[in-house]
Amino acid sequence: MTNSPYRRLDDNKLPTEDEQLLESPSPQRPEQLFQKSDSWRVLRIMGEFVWGFDHLADVYEGVTVFGSARTTPTDPLYAKAVQTAKLLAQAGIPVITGGGPGIMEAANRGAREGGGLSIGCNIELPFEQGSNAYLSRSLNFKFFFVRKTMFVKYATAFLVFPGGYGTLDELFEALTLIQTGKVKHFPVILFGSAYWAGLVEWLTRTVAEERKINPTDLLLFRVTDDPAEAARIVIEARAAKPEDAAARIMG
Repeated sequence: MTNSPYRRLDDNKLPTEDEQLLESPSPQRPEQLFQKSDSWRVLRIMGEFVWGFDHLADVYEGVTVFGSARTTPTDPLYAKAVQTAKLLAQAGIPVITGGGPGIMEAANRGAREGGGLSIGCNIELPFEQGSNAYLSRSLNFKFFFVRKTMFVKYATAFLVFPGGYGTLDELFEALTLIQTGKVKHFPVILFGSAYWAGLVEWLTRTVAEERKINPTDLLLFRVTDDPAEAARIVIEARAAKPEDAAARIMG
């Protein structure tokens, strides 16, 4: 038996709420449908939205920071994330992360060191992911899509450090929301030019050239290696934002 953090089919752990929601329904007798159905699960989902909104209602124009949970404190990008978040916090900008280790921990650490609001929106996973020690406010969600709504609703910028599938998922969801006009005046900053170079080239040379996106869609994100520049982009975007943009409705 190994100590792998990932689920095995025979590990006998109870499925998470997300796993249960996405399971295909099994045949049910009519009398069972009242006791166990996806309709009842909707009430739990609604309750989690209300709970999240209540706990974050006072958060205004934050920055959500994404990046790998596997980034170690000895990685230069960890220090860059601390520095960037510290600059944001010193400018009075709340910092929101997924609440876990790696880049998330670094950003929350920088926010705390900068005297700002350090928020972690963690998620129930099949494997354990504890909250980092630098949170001034910690929330634990059961449903990914509820948590993802919080990341966007209470932020006016995304700062995306190198990461894996989860980071890429959040990046492209943000770009899609901006592209489709669901959110406006919302800078997306890719931190770490060497890491993102291949993706940017593919988007430019393949996706845009084949007109799967408009060439102007490449302007929806910026790339930097400088914490001061990243913070400046966010601060300038906030200053230039029309007053009514803060009242945007999440579609």
